[in-house]
Amino acid sequence: MTFSHFIKSFDELTNHEMYAMLRLRSEVFVVEQNCPYQDLDNKDQKGFHLLYYVDNELAGVTRLLPKGISYEEISIGRVVIAQTHRGLGLGVKLMEASIKGCEEKFGKGAIRISAQYHLSKFYQSLGFVEQGKVYDEDGIPHIGMLRA
Repeated sequence: MTFSHFIKSFDELTNHEMYAMLRLRSEVFVVEQNCPYQDLDNKDQKGFHLLYYVDNELAGVTRLLPKGISYEEISIGRVVIAQTHRGLGLGVKLMEASIKGCEEKFGKGAIRISAQYHLSKFYQSLGFVEQGKVYDEDGIPHIGMLRA
């Protein structure tokens, strides 16, 4: 298996990359998790998108946003791995690349995420710390997490 990733601004994404990214987000968040929500929130245009490939097939994506868009801190969101590529340890690789991407694009600083609560231990292994109480986001328990 070969692994590769690219970080692109909204304007740098090709039509095919954009379509594949939005399709993957919809497949997982809307269909698999049965969570109808407004994915297109006008934040995609303000950040960068990490596209993670396995053997030239899109396997995962994240959205990297500068301070002041979603939170006071830099943020990583829309973290998703295709169902066909789970169990390969891609979550760690995807998040490590995303953290590094945030540092390259926005400088070193705190990174905030809104994590699905059942994944909080995974994010803790990457240096994120739970912040506040569990809350409902689109019918799924979430918790705020911060990596200083």
